[in-house]
Amino acid sequence: MIFNDVYIRDCLLKFFLSVIAGIVMGLERKTRNQVVGMRTLVLISVSSALWAVISYSLTEIQAAKGFDGGDPTRVIAGVVSGIGFLGGGAILRQGLNVKGLTSAAIVWTTSAIGTAIGVGLYAEAALVLVIAVFLLLALEKVEEKFFPAGKSKTLHIVYDNDDVDMEKVKDTIEQNGFIVKDLNMSRIMASKQIILRYTVKSPSKDDFTDVINDLKNISSLSEFSVTD
Repeated sequence: MIFNDVYIRDCLLKFFLSVIAGIVMGLERKTRNQVVGMRTLVLISVSSALWAVISYSLTEIQAAKGFDGGDPTRVIAGVVSGIGFLGGGAILRQGLNVKGLTSAAIVWTTSAIGTAIGVGLYAEAALVLVIAVFLLLALEKVEEKFFPAGKSKTLHIVYDNDDVDMEKVKDTIEQNGFIVKDLNMSRIMASKQIILRYTVKSPSKDDFTDVINDLKNISSLSEFSVTD
């Protein structure tokens, strides 16, 4: 019979390690104020480990009763399919931006780590956990340094005269770290105002004082706003 002291200790070890893995991944998310946090990822990791244990235990029970043909990978395949729906729920669209892709990938990774622990692949699970956390921390620094303009935003700019040097406006925006993707322009004939709407990739900053001052130097700036 598989339900002996050795089996119970083995299960406790697996569940303990899966809790640790979930906590580590959850801490990484919570330090970035993401919706997916420790409790969610601990539950994902532990439940994935449990499904893996159930899968192999059922196979052994069937074998002990003389039944043949049990496939322990069928339950794990169901976990892989089901976790995709949970990960998809973490993906949100906010304005021009899609958020939650990293959280969805972490949900997937945590489930894989928990499943690996559940089937006894401790070294593989530990290696992937270390690699995942290292890459999450290290690649964030790389992205901030080499790809600072990451979020899509709309710059709404209004000048009180319609003879603005458009090329100079674009150059000024780009010199302040924005990447211009598109431009929509309109004119109000009665007041001679020109309205510019630039779709840009924006650096991670909340202070737009410099770009406003630079745009004011070009011509008579009457309105400036930034929206996602």
